[in-house]
Amino acid sequence: MGYVPSSWLPGGTRDPLIDKRVTLGTQQSRVDGPDKVQGVARFAAEVRMDGLVYAACVHSTIARGKITELDLAAAEAAPGVVLVMTHRNAPKLALPPPIGMTNLKAAGNNILLIMQDAEIRWNGQTVALVLAETQEQADHAASLIVVRYEQAAARTRFEDAKADATTPDSLMIERNRLKRGDTDAAFRNAVGSVDAVYRTPWHNHNPIEPNAATIAWQGDRLIVHDATQMLNGTAGSLAKVFGIKDTQVFVSSPFVGGAFGGKALWDHQILGAAASKLAGRPVRIALSRASMHRLIGGRSQTEQRVALAADATGKLKALLHQGFSVKPPHSVCDEAFTLSGRSLYESESYDIVQHTLDLDLLANTFMRAPGEAVGTFAIESAMDELAHDLGIDPIALRLRNIGDTDPVSGAPHSQSDLTLAYELGAKKFGWDRRAATPKSHQDGEWLIGMGCATGSFPYVRMPGMSARITIDSNGHATVSSAAHEMGMGTATVQRQHAADRLGLPLDHVTVRIGDTDLPFGSFAGGSSQTASLGAAINAASVKLAGDLLRLAGNDTPLAGLRANEIEFANQGLRKIGEPSRYESFASILERASRSEISAMGESGAPLEILKFSMHSRSAIFCELRVSEVTGEVRVTRLVGTFDCGRILNPKTATSQFRGGMIMGLGMALTEETLLDKRNGRIMSASMTDYHVPVHLDVPEIDVLWTDIPDPRTPMGARGIGEIGIAGVAAAIANAVFNATGKRVRDLPLTPDKLLGD
Repeated sequence: MGYVPSSWLPGGTRDPLIDKRVTLGTQQSRVDGPDKVQGVARFAAEVRMDGLVYAACVHSTIARGKITELDLAAAEAAPGVVLVMTHRNAPKLALPPPIGMTNLKAAGNNILLIMQDAEIRWNGQTVALVLAETQEQADHAASLIVVRYEQAAARTRFEDAKADATTPDSLMIERNRLKRGDTDAAFRNAVGSVDAVYRTPWHNHNPIEPNAATIAWQGDRLIVHDATQMLNGTAGSLAKVFGIKDTQVFVSSPFVGGAFGGKALWDHQILGAAASKLAGRPVRIALSRASMHRLIGGRSQTEQRVALAADATGKLKALLHQGFSVKPPHSVCDEAFTLSGRSLYESESYDIVQHTLDLDLLANTFMRAPGEAVGTFAIESAMDELAHDLGIDPIALRLRNIGDTDPVSGAPHSQSDLTLAYELGAKKFGWDRRAATPKSHQDGEWLIGMGCATGSFPYVRMPGMSARITIDSNGHATVSSAAHEMGMGTATVQRQHAADRLGLPLDHVTVRIGDTDLPFGSFAGGSSQTASLGAAINAASVKLAGDLLRLAGNDTPLAGLRANEIEFANQGLRKIGEPSRYESFASILERASRSEISAMGESGAPLEILKFSMHSRSAIFCELRVSEVTGEVRVTRLVGTFDCGRILNPKTATSQFRGGMIMGLGMALTEETLLDKRNGRIMSASMTDYHVPVHLDVPEIDVLWTDIPDPRTPMGARGIGEIGIAGVAAAIANAVFNATGKRVRDLPLTPDKLLGD
């Protein structure tokens, strides 16, 4: 096996590792698996520190107003209490800088001053923090605090806020408004059309590991063991908040028990660090499920109008995608659902725009496939309605409207084969058994139906991601980066990648990730980390090859060769096409009297996305049963076929895809944050009231992929973390229609919506 070092050029040079792979593409178990199953892995709330005290939050019970009275006497006198912190005694804190695509040293989600005044801005805001010797003592003392408020009128109703909606100029990095062609004429002349409103509720993050941090000050240095998907962003934000240098903040997060967008910087890390500073002791702040629902934002509620007009063959003549989501001024996340409509299908005319509402609620934030998860529900439900109206097979309608280029920009696809994804999925699923007429198949009280939908998520690669490769005198390589392991297999896949790139066996590669002492990492989000870190490792390997060649000097079989004439192979370097001109890493280092050699690399700006349309796609299939008696929906089979470039590790990829599909199952059938519209209080603040899928809810799930390399990405791969959820809710809703003849446009698909006429 050999790898030619190449400075991969956007839109140009194909990464040679696409074709020269040994361990990439093979099934490998996660390297962190043994530590996790044996309980050796230490998560944020398990780090031991001498003198540790425990924190408990007291949350506001109003949505808007100010604190008029704080009775702390009973809490301060309670057993074990070390400190009660409120706005009266909290240290001066600056505004946390917001997460941004251009500022990778920021991770703030809730852009408000924290515990600096008596103002209340949402129901659930922390008004007091108690530190005590045990968690039980802290929780008890927190229950003794009495808070009185001067209540102000609050905006908590989605419907009422629509009258004052704003229209932002951009969503994420895309222009918001897209108006092209004459949509009115298209609808007047349409043979088939759909015009409907689709609604999705608030969703809350519920990872298996609640948000937590263990925090200490060592002089003027802040030590944070955090559950985060933004190591350097968290460190940079905390430095700004506390008025210190980035180098004075150390953040460690080697393991994260699920994140999905909810584990960046929130109030609890800042409050814990502030309380630790006041108390002079280390603090553990581990949020309860209830506190998570009140302090960690989730997916915004949406209302989406989708209107489609088509000719007799099903070709789209008009596509309208409009509607509302919530984004208070202190939130950084656009729930950009309208981006789905402009990337999936060609149409002669478009009218796409999204409006945002300002409510007195906790900041919403990123949640797996932000925008696309809910946007594909609306678009793909409407496509199913149009197919039924025209009497066209739903797959045929979709494939009839996918283009050879990007529907909006006209840019060529870097790699895209949704047709193949549908062919593979339909064959595996048995789509030919589907009855076009709803309510055709029945088994006793159970109505049986099938549905499909398309998913899409854009390719993202972040600039500035860094990696260091160090090779020691034994020929062992260590790859280091402040990257994240949230259960998706980062260290495992990048170990495979480095082994293939450096011409090493797997057991000669170690990957170190998870703290800010390592080279700078961007973040794990938007399905960007694998490509970003892969590009950084590639760049480091290019520099390493040149450094090794120079270190080898003239007394070597490699003498006189230039960098573009050599390749990594067999634990060393050799001339391309002349394998006898070879020297091992160990030999080069020994002759140079060096114990090791290191090189740094950084991912560059992703210029390829300016020239090409780059998206991961999916074809989702669902079979289910609906009880005519109770309205219960039982999903019996899910099949997902994914077109995401090369699959780097089938074992970890299958887990990622299935996990996303299960999350989509929850979105379709059970997940809903219940908000008391009178006062903005979240009522479903526990796993008892907020329902996620459990084992009995999850059917057989088959995962397939096209495995076609994308020639313009590192390793030929695109992201797979987000795409698993996109399209799943629509496939389930479409199957429900096929089973029952009832079209439900409001998620979740609860039994009450399926009973009656």
